[in-house]
Amino acid sequence: MKYRKLGNSDLQVSALGLGCMGLSFGLGVAPDKQSSIALIRGAFEAGITFFDTAEAYGPGVNEELLGEALGLVRDQVVIATKFGFKEGKTNLGVDSRPENIRAVAEASLKRLGTDRIDLFYQHRVDPNVPIEEVAGVIQELIKEGKVKYWGLSEAGVQTIRRAHAVQPVTALQSEYSLWWREPEQEILPTLEELGIGFVPFSPLGKGFLTGAITESTQFDSSDFRNQVPRFSEENRKANQVLIDVLKAIADAKSATTAQIALAWLLAQKPWIVPIPGTTKLHRLKENIGALDIELSANDLKEIETALAQITVQGDRYPQHFQKMVNR
Repeated sequence: MKYRKLGNSDLQVSALGLGCMGLSFGLGVAPDKQSSIALIRGAFEAGITFFDTAEAYGPGVNEELLGEALGLVRDQVVIATKFGFKEGKTNLGVDSRPENIRAVAEASLKRLGTDRIDLFYQHRVDPNVPIEEVAGVIQELIKEGKVKYWGLSEAGVQTIRRAHAVQPVTALQSEYSLWWREPEQEILPTLEELGIGFVPFSPLGKGFLTGAITESTQFDSSDFRNQVPRFSEENRKANQVLIDVLKAIADAKSATTAQIALAWLLAQKPWIVPIPGTTKLHRLKENIGALDIELSANDLKEIETALAQITVQGDRYPQHFQKMVNR
């Protein structure tokens, strides 16, 4: 396994993390508990030391899963979790009031079966609570030893700067992949300037960049991708051209499209740590294989040239959720 540090911090993690959301939330029927625990432990045995969860994934269920799966190796892993939704439910809207942050921290510690949260993200920016106030509460939790590092998710540049001025931000978690490159405009330059690490979620485009999803794919009724415009049947058909380009490059490297997509992300900056999620051990091992793929300057240029001719169709979020990003 290869390792990376998140920005200028001393927080070292495996170069790929494991996004655990899909083990209990959001992506249709979740695997049974024992299968999920086996996957998490399999990830650790394969060298992954960075695990991502949140109060909102369940709510609470995902944290309990990680707590049980990683209890015996707690001191060998980095666990990231998140606060910021009312009652831990995304459909109720955001809540970063100081009393809620503290309550979530205590509940997360209990569910994870640990005495500290390694990386505590604000899940979405709360427009009703000044980010300086949020950073102040986190600063107190760090002084108390309950939190080691903190981060933001889907925050805009000015919010990042204001938060960082109060309590240095270790990482930003936002969507970034070959089919969502908006962070390149302002976010990445700002993070580089401030020495903040970047943790891309959905680095495989919510599964689309694996090539396993086609226009005929039927999602389970509880799968949130049913609500995502980019995953409409029409847009999946239109966006297949991106998979065709990736497959040609992958075939030349004896790799998969998923591996090329992850290798591309890893090649962007040395402080980027993607967190692909999966429920299958063979997919986990496939993702880890991306670490062995070296993309040359010519490879990256070829990908860039090909992507310049493609316009990905469809918004990445339904309208009501889009309002919560880049605040």
